[in-house]
Amino acid sequence: LSVCGKLCYAIGGAPNQVAGSAASFFLQIYLLEIAHITPFHASLVLFIGKASGAVTDPVAGFFISKSRWTKIGRLMPWMLACTPFTVVSYFFMWYLPPFVSGRVAWYLTFYCLFQALTTLFQVPYSALTMFLSTDQKERDSATAYRMTMEVLGTLIGAALQGQIVASAHLSHHCTLNSPVNTTSPTHSLHDTPGFPEPSDPWSHQAKVYMIAAGVIGGIYLLGIIVLFLGVKEKDDPYALSSDRAIPFCKGLGLTMKHGPYVKLTASFLLISTAVQLEQSNFVLFCTHAADLRYHFQYLVVTILVSAAVSIPFWQKFLQRFGKKCAACGISWMIPFAVMLVTIPNLILAYFVAFVSGLSIAASLLLPWSMLPDVVDNFRLRNPHRKGHETIFYSSYVFFTKMSAGIGLGISAACLEFTGYKPGICRQSKDVILTLKILIGAVPAVLILVGLFILLFYPITEESRKETKLALEVLR
Repeated sequence: LSVCGKLCYAIGGAPNQVAGSAASFFLQIYLLEIAHITPFHASLVLFIGKASGAVTDPVAGFFISKSRWTKIGRLMPWMLACTPFTVVSYFFMWYLPPFVSGRVAWYLTFYCLFQALTTLFQVPYSALTMFLSTDQKERDSATAYRMTMEVLGTLIGAALQGQIVASAHLSHHCTLNSPVNTTSPTHSLHDTPGFPEPSDPWSHQAKVYMIAAGVIGGIYLLGIIVLFLGVKEKDDPYALSSDRAIPFCKGLGLTMKHGPYVKLTASFLLISTAVQLEQSNFVLFCTHAADLRYHFQYLVVTILVSAAVSIPFWQKFLQRFGKKCAACGISWMIPFAVMLVTIPNLILAYFVAFVSGLSIAASLLLPWSMLPDVVDNFRLRNPHRKGHETIFYSSYVFFTKMSAGIGLGISAACLEFTGYKPGICRQSKDVILTLKILIGAVPAVLILVGLFILLFYPITEESRKETKLALEVLR
């Protein structure tokens, strides 16, 4: 693979991460404080939206696995067809409708559409890794390029969204007062609205979110053009003309019985849920629980810059010490996140952001680097079947999305239960305690359990090399 080809492949997946990052960090606070939806309804939007994207994964895998080869490939037509609709749904997901009573239905509809459409892009895009090259090192290299660009996309999304919409979350009333100290008894701001109800879609708060959505929509179009022009999809290099495509339902059953896949998926669905909880509650935590409302966009940028620059380090690390050994880096964020919750200091916050970025980079790179090894292992055990790649990738994304949706729904419901009130300068002690638990304790437990499961993942560096040699003989 040429460097140009790997770059074009990586750039093609970046827009999904740009949009996903903006939604992960800002959608919850947008629904609560701009659209003025209750935390319970926000939890419904987040959970059902993620669930709709998750349900679309096996459906997309089913239809893609039955697709015929075209002049531009088997996977590329799906990515080209869904991108324009993805841009439209993403824009309306951030549009503030003039009516109030039907806002929950509005955001639920367009968030579900956006999640489903991104799935129709993500499943063939991630499966495309298997059709770029037959060499494991080349695929790992392409995955590292992709993860670096996706982390940069996550950085661009959070930075763009954070800089454009920051003014929407700086209440004039809160600015006039001294910074809120959650432990001080001298302020009583619980019942003072800091954000007036937007009366129309062209209020300042609504307008800045639509500007950000328009900019990110343009990035989507740029990414798909680069992917189409720069990447050439290859047909299955191992399949013989006599090989039959594996039926989707049978293939799904076989993947669920494949030990390496089950252990990998179980581990990283817990780890990815922990990262999603950190992302979705981080801005709320900085705003209401840590007196960092004027620094949250810079802290988000610090996390993502750290993640972007550390991807090449993790790629070298896993090549030298193995992929299972590199997973230890995911645990680095735990002690520092606990310190931030217990000692909300500005300097410590930036240090925690930097270390968290290192851990997030490892959690992003490893599953997509290990999944091709699982697919190769399955291919070796089922040598005369083809078309199973999309089944693996679609079911993996299904499980991770579903677990993240459940986690986000529960976290928003917890805020509702503890009395979160949108638009006020200072939340109650119960809400602050809940945010600390969602940022510190819950992700720590999920990561530790996920890493424990990963200890039993059976594919080692030695077995990987044996599989490679056996597949070369088969080929």
